[in-house]
Parts: sequence; C-alpha cells; structure tokens
Amino acid sequence: MEILGVYNIKGGVGKTTTAVNLAYRSAADGWRTLLWDLDPQGAATYILRRKAKVRGGVKDLVRGATETIEHVKSTDYPNLDLLPADFSYRYMEGEFVEKKKPAKQLIKLMTPLHRRYACLIMDCAPGMSVVAENVLHAADALIVPLTPSPLSARTLRQLVGFLEQRRWPDLLLLPFLSMIDRRRSLHKVTAEELRAEFPEMLATEVPYGAAFEQIAVRRAPVESFAPRSVAADIYRALWREIDQRLQARSSAALSRQVDAPGAPI
Repeated sequence: MEILGVYNIKGGVGKTTTAVNLAYRSAADGWRTLLWDLDPQGAATYILRRKAKVRGGVKDLVRGATETIEHVKSTDYPNLDLLPADFSYRYMEGEFVEKKKPAKQLIKLMTPLHRRYACLIMDCAPGMSVVAENVLHAADALIVPLTPSPLSARTLRQLVGFLEQRRWPDLLLLPFLSMIDRRRSLHKVTAEELRAEFPEMLATEVPYGAAFEQIAVRRAPVESFAPRSVAADIYRALWREIDQRLQARSSAALSRQVDAPGAPI
C-alpha cells in the first residue's frame, strides 16, 4: 500500500481540495484508494458527502476497542472509500502521547488497511503536532501545497529542517505551488525563489480561480462535474507527476538492492 500524506504546517493552502482530487484520480486510475480525513474539521468528509462521525470516537480507535477498517465508508465514486473525520480527533494527540511509542500509532492503526487498499491518502490538519509527526513517520511521500507567500516559504523551511533533524531519508517530499496567481508580482517572485531553493518541487502548479472554489460548493471532486475543465486537467497532471516521482523512487530503490554487495543475481 502506497501511503501519501497531504500536509502543511500552515493552513489555508488548498490541502483538502488537493487530497480529495488526488484521491479521486488515484481511484479513477484503477487503484483501490482510501482517503483518511484526519482533520477534526472534516472538510474532506463534507466534500465527499459523508457524515463526520466515527463510532466510539478517537479514544476507542486508538485504544483498540474498534479498528479503522470498521469505520470505512464507500463514496459515490468507484474504487474510492473514505475513513471519515470525527470531531473527537482533536484529542488524538493526547491519546497518542499516552502510548510508549507515540510517533508510531498511526502505523499501527493502518495495519488492517493494507490488505484492502493500494493507495492511502491522508488529509492532515495544519500545525506541527504529535499527529503530524505520525503522518510524517508513516507516509511514503508527503505532498505539500504551498501558497506563494513568505510565510508559506518559511513553513516549508521549518518542515525540511524538522525532517533533517529526524533523519527520515525514505520520506519523499513533494511540495507544489497552490492558489498561485502569476499576474501578482509577489506570487511570481516568491514562486521563483521557492523553485530555486527547493529544486524537488513539482512542476505542476494549481492556480487560484473560481473553478477550484466550486469543489467545496458542489461537494465533489472537480473531475466528477467538470472533466474537461482546466482545473481537472491540472489535477490529472499533478497526479501523473506524483506517480512518476513514486515510480522513479521505487526503481532507484530496486537498483540499489541489485547493486548491493552480496545481492542475488
């Protein structure tokens, strides 16, 4: 199971719309996909027209009284399921901290999901917390929407510094520009500065526009109601680029195994 986190320390960067639309595209490509809404606000759950409720709440989930797989809901889209948000998720950090290995609790909760899904996408709440650290620890890749602003650039530097401190070399960091308007000089200058500083940034950019706001209004992924729109094309391109990076990482890892001393020929 490929595990992707959609996350930014800063809020208001287009994180939920990214998670919903990438999950839709993953499912449309034939991957059995689960979107886990980890944000207590439940925006992804709202967009996918499901109730933000987990029976027994976060306490039962973390303490093992219920399993994640029991709370999965189908959506209106083939191959796409949802693990909905719950307002009790605001207490998730406290539940994790009580455990012996607080940064590995999400990995434990994911165990029943591996047998059913090819792709798990997590929509994460903003901020740096124990829950966020769990996401970083569990994910194969971290997708980071960035608005082209000095504060957004600062939070990316904080995130990179945190990852370097934790020494998690296997985590693939995939930042991209979100809600960008290249007619604005600040956006244009900041975008170029970010690309110079972080060459690993994805080439695809998600512009600011009314079409993207319709995702929350219509409560649906953009491809489901406007498949020929520019917005739909952009999310398809974003998913293709992410998939290419994941495949390149897998190929490189396989090559290292083959070239390792003592590896079978």
